[in-house]
Amino acid sequence: MQVLLGVIYSWSVFRGPLAQLHGWSKAETITPYRYSILAFAVAMVVAGFWQDRKGPRLVASFGGFLLGTGCLLASFLSDTVMGLTIGYGLVAGFGVGFAYVTPIAMCIKWFPDKRGMIVGLAVMGFGVGPLLFGPLLEFLLGKDPAQLAVTIPRTFLILAGLFYVGVIGAAQLYRIPPPGWKPAGWTPPPGRANQMDVAPKGMLGTWQFYALWMVYFLGTSVGLTAIGEASPQLTEMAKTSALMSPGAALGIMSIFNGLGRLGWGSVSDRFGRKPATLGMCAVSILACAGVLRDATTFTPLLVGLCLVGFSYGGYLAVMPSFTADFYGAKNVGANYGILFSAWGACGFLVPGYFAGIMDKARAAGNLAAGYQEVYWTLAALALVGALVSLTVRPPQARAA
Repeated sequence: MQVLLGVIYSWSVFRGPLAQLHGWSKAETITPYRYSILAFAVAMVVAGFWQDRKGPRLVASFGGFLLGTGCLLASFLSDTVMGLTIGYGLVAGFGVGFAYVTPIAMCIKWFPDKRGMIVGLAVMGFGVGPLLFGPLLEFLLGKDPAQLAVTIPRTFLILAGLFYVGVIGAAQLYRIPPPGWKPAGWTPPPGRANQMDVAPKGMLGTWQFYALWMVYFLGTSVGLTAIGEASPQLTEMAKTSALMSPGAALGIMSIFNGLGRLGWGSVSDRFGRKPATLGMCAVSILACAGVLRDATTFTPLLVGLCLVGFSYGGYLAVMPSFTADFYGAKNVGANYGILFSAWGACGFLVPGYFAGIMDKARAAGNLAAGYQEVYWTLAALALVGALVSLTVRPPQARAA
């Protein structure tokens, strides 16, 4: 299911063909992606509460229905920015959010002894989704500009069928453990033995929630921006040195995105959530300030993007684990859904802001300077995120 939901990270493959067919600007081609991120995050909040009450199967099935329907609408409305924003951005984005939260909340309850690792393993599929969808979308869209008016809507129609079958089908296998279940022979660590489950209202009354929200927002700014710009950047800046297509490169980046989820999640289980978060921030700073700010050929660009993907993926594993550690597993669906609003706000605001910078750089005929400004700024955001993460500690009050 998560591999299929990872289609949301492959939007950059559509941007070039859409700009070529309709003459849209960077700000216009990024718009459906921005709204898909926003809808994803809003749906996470609703779905988190719903799945805590009704279980994961129903909620994930509804998410699959919305995702398929959103792509179906996009196939008929792909000739306008508004149509794609409604179909792919809002309806499909809501579908991703409803389906995405369910395995996270479910797996945390099945594996209380390995929260970081199991969430990382679950969402690794989401991160590596572009490994499937990057080349697949390039193949379906084709290289003939004269055919794009046909291949773009046809591609969305094929995706709709894939999601109706794959996501809804996978949801039928979901279930939660019985109350009080724990792995055989496992004893909760002292910090969790007497932990009470905190309801969303109680979580919102702690300053730690807002610190985690800020860390999440700042940390994912780097990854969401780089993912949205990856295909155009590789096309524009590495025309003469390309070793593969942008879609294939996006697939390689997605491998590191997925490995980051499993790797940083496991690191956080062993060494702690805060050290893992600081490590992710350090890798982001290295990638942006040390590699991407001056990269104009294919290999450095790909290396930098892979580092970004590796760092970014960790947040999707570590932040759910932070939530369960601080506020308990019972309400983790709702609590993490609320925290996930940081990711949604970031995805809606940050890539659009940087796309505007790149439109100005293109108009000035200096794309390299535009990308340099983007990555210096992202490095600064990652540094601020590291500083905020240093302040985070478990809440004292554990009352529901």
